[in-house]
Amino acid sequence: MERPARSGRVVITGLGAVTPIGIGTDAFWNAALSGKSGGGPVTLMDATDYPTKVAAEVRDFQAENWLDKKEARRVDRFLALAAAAAQMAMDDACFPADPDVRLNTGVLIGSGIGGLTLLSEQSRKLHAEGPGRITPFLVPYMIPDMASGFVSIIHGLKGPNTCVVSACATGADAIGTAARTIQHGDAVAMVCGGTEAPINEIGMAGFCAARTMTTRNDDPEHASRPFDKDRDGFMMGEGAGVFVLEDLDFARARGARIYGEIVGYGMSGDAHHITAPDPNGDGAVRAMRKCLAETGAELEDVGYINAHGTSTPLNDKTETLAIKTVFGEHAYKVPVSSTKSMIGHTLGAAGAIEALTCVLALRDQVLPPTINYDQADPECDLDYVPNHARKTAFKLAISNSFGFGGHNVTLAIRTYDE
Repeated sequence: MERPARSGRVVITGLGAVTPIGIGTDAFWNAALSGKSGGGPVTLMDATDYPTKVAAEVRDFQAENWLDKKEARRVDRFLALAAAAAQMAMDDACFPADPDVRLNTGVLIGSGIGGLTLLSEQSRKLHAEGPGRITPFLVPYMIPDMASGFVSIIHGLKGPNTCVVSACATGADAIGTAARTIQHGDAVAMVCGGTEAPINEIGMAGFCAARTMTTRNDDPEHASRPFDKDRDGFMMGEGAGVFVLEDLDFARARGARIYGEIVGYGMSGDAHHITAPDPNGDGAVRAMRKCLAETGAELEDVGYINAHGTSTPLNDKTETLAIKTVFGEHAYKVPVSSTKSMIGHTLGAAGAIEALTCVLALRDQVLPPTINYDQADPECDLDYVPNHARKTAFKLAISNSFGFGGHNVTLAIRTYDE
């Protein structure tokens, strides 16, 4: 296949989602609009001795529905989640089986942590039985880039095969970088997004030690409370969100259905602290401004912000301040909601699932709510679409993702207009 002329525009043609409130895009979206919580007691591990005993698990996920039985038993859960979401996205895009097309199609699916469950299991075996008992699949099924490698192998995708790891900004970073890859002419299409499966002994222990998670153990469905005055930390979640992105000319030529267009991607670093955001929101402000400058749109054109909205006291306050700094008086008019109120914080998958939320909101002209919003916080005084979905009319949405280490990413997605 000869390298086609580049349009410079990147469109979205396929979506796949595995989330705590639904497996599949339709199931996820219907649950999100109804304000369903994915919170519940932890079942993937024994959380008896943990300060946090609740999480948002993908409770009905069966890896063998997406992989052969032997592989389903071997792989870490983050790979199985990615494989399922990627299969959904490829099917949704009706992506061509043509080998020449797949030669020019790449994969970029990130993970913040990678195969932590497998690493934990094998560490226990090492100490109990010695190094000779370690599986040869430990390294290949643990490293974060393997979600891309795995999906590349399954679908015969031979274009750029890479990964980004930027903590809780990973999923958004993957989509933005994949769009850049297409714009640069290195691929005509990219399968991209984020995946994470951190609900295991060491993952939960680490975030408990960091004191970032909720301890509302007696009420898991109401434990994730972004922007609410009584928020006390995030609820750990798991899942995967995968996009098929294509060069506009390539998508048009094959008659693909187009959901929307990636029109902005802004990145910045806080250079402040390994876990806390800059208290002035400086990094978040610069990421949003870079993204918006790329769109060429006016501030008033933004009709929805999918917030990072973790439900931690400091992050929600800082993001609110950053939005007000960027948007001025318009900050009080643009609706802001946090999907994490329903699916928890899926870490490296979060940015991809939240960008997917923006795509569906644009398609249906309806905004998902921030659930569990009961008491206003004077320091969080924007329109958070409390508790109920809202019909609206808009053409441009942005999605914020911020991560440990001061990684800040904002994506802009617009309805497709020829």
